[in-house]
Amino acid sequence: MAFDPAEEIERFHAAINALDFPVIEAYFAEDATYVSNGVGSLAGRGEIMAAFRKYFDDYPDQTAENSLVETLTPLSGRAVWSLRATHGKTGRPLIREGEETITFNTEGRIIRVDVTDYKDF
Repeated sequence: MAFDPAEEIERFHAAINALDFPVIEAYFAEDATYVSNGVGSLAGRGEIMAAFRKYFDDYPDQTAENSLVETLTPLSGRAVWSLRATHGKTGRPLIREGEETITFNTEGRIIRVDVTDYKDF
């Protein structure tokens, strides 16, 4: 069966929605890069996972959904998403909309994520 980046992105996002950190971590290549206007540039699986854990410590009730997931190349895809969450300590709501391009290596591991939020948060 051929690798389908769009299907893999759907599975990756399902793991994030389930807060399944072992599965999320397994998606990232050791030398992955994660670039977002919200968190800046993160280098390496360890740094990326530390940021994921901190974010979900702050926003444990996040709900996210994709409005579009598409394959761009044989090893990349794009998702357009929206999310809602509440800061666990301050009670401040967070509403985000944006898109991300995810690039995989030939083993199906994520090597790069580029996130663009449509508005600053």
